[in-house]
Amino acid sequence: MAELPRSTGTQRSQTLFQTANQYIPGGVNSPARAFRGVGGNPLFIKRAEGAWLYDEDGNRYIDLINSWGPMILGHAHPQIMEAAREALNFSSSFGAPTEVEIDMAKKVVEMVPSVEKVRMVNSGTEATMSAIRLARGYTGKDKFIKFEGNYHGHGDSFLIAAGSGLITLGVPDSPGVTKGTAQDTLLARYNDLEHVQELVEQNKGEIAAIILEPVAGNMGCVAGSHEFLRGLRALCDAEGIVLIFDEVMSGFRLSPGGAQQVLGVTPDLTTLGKIIGGGLPVGAYGGKAEIMDYVSPAGPIYQAGTLSGNPVAMHAGLTMLNLLSGDAELYNRLEAVTAAFEIGMQERAHAAGIPLTINRIGSMITFFFQDGPVRNFEEAKQSDLDAFGLFFREMLKRGVYFPPSQFESLFISDCIRGEELTLILQAAEETFAVMQEQRG
Repeated sequence: MAELPRSTGTQRSQTLFQTANQYIPGGVNSPARAFRGVGGNPLFIKRAEGAWLYDEDGNRYIDLINSWGPMILGHAHPQIMEAAREALNFSSSFGAPTEVEIDMAKKVVEMVPSVEKVRMVNSGTEATMSAIRLARGYTGKDKFIKFEGNYHGHGDSFLIAAGSGLITLGVPDSPGVTKGTAQDTLLARYNDLEHVQELVEQNKGEIAAIILEPVAGNMGCVAGSHEFLRGLRALCDAEGIVLIFDEVMSGFRLSPGGAQQVLGVTPDLTTLGKIIGGGLPVGAYGGKAEIMDYVSPAGPIYQAGTLSGNPVAMHAGLTMLNLLSGDAELYNRLEAVTAAFEIGMQERAHAAGIPLTINRIGSMITFFFQDGPVRNFEEAKQSDLDAFGLFFREMLKRGVYFPPSQFESLFISDCIRGEELTLILQAAEETFAVMQEQRG
């Protein structure tokens, strides 16, 4: 049997984290990288290749995060790396149009069912902020509906906590978000069409957009039901509301056309990120030409960015999309290995008497430490966070790198094959045994 890559210590990571805290808030440049929800301190990564991460202490880990989604083909894919290197030979940025931007736009339109025109930006947050502004400008309305547990980046309008009652006006969830911003955001329960219908009826003629992740990733992996998504589409059509799918995570991850292709529901606008850049910072929003032509300079709704359509990112991203669309068996392989992962984990948890609910669609998967089901954020929050923290730490000791939060999806890469899966399940069996022992 293959040997698990057990940690030999993380002293250099600990030292770097102490230094980072002197210069970077919390020692990290994104809260998702901190280990506060699982205990301990973050690892500092030096390099990655294929399915493996290598930290500053020389330890290696099977990576089940894959940069939170983009590395669907594994780390340091040679063709993507070469495309970026070649682009750098001509400069890292021009701030002017390039031919590759056209090629990228054509490719996105070809692959994503809802997109007729697309605008490149620099992040998923930029994409969702821009899409909401566009929907408001296009409809002339101010309010929009989002769903508890759906994350759309750190734009002010999205940092809203859910309240109670049928008419749920937003309350700022972060200092710095004004009440004026929050009051136009309506909160709804995910997978609850009736609640959305009530909000629309109680704010008749005032709602510009409904934005959601068709497959959520930030309350763990939770997919919208077919009835729910089809109902939203019909409601938006009837009320003149722009339906926005945030596919920053699910875009190109679940199929060449994303979740909307798999689930068979077409939005008016789609936001993209992560995979579209091949690992470099890129975002995009696109949709019906009629709506997209409201964006400046074609229309009156302003949005700009010095590095939008950056040539290095465009070459890397276009190479990625060509690889995805050119491999007819890729998504079948991802489905097969992630399904085997799901079954293997469920069997081992059951044998150890550990409550475990598994949500999966394609190569997105989350393990909730509870008896199911998990269909929305309220149900996700019933998970045993202490159990997850112990699970995370024990798996990390055995060389398997999970997201450091119960409420994050895993993203499986095409580099996870038989040997890696065997190691992961071996680590899980040992970990569940430790958890069983501690439960008494």
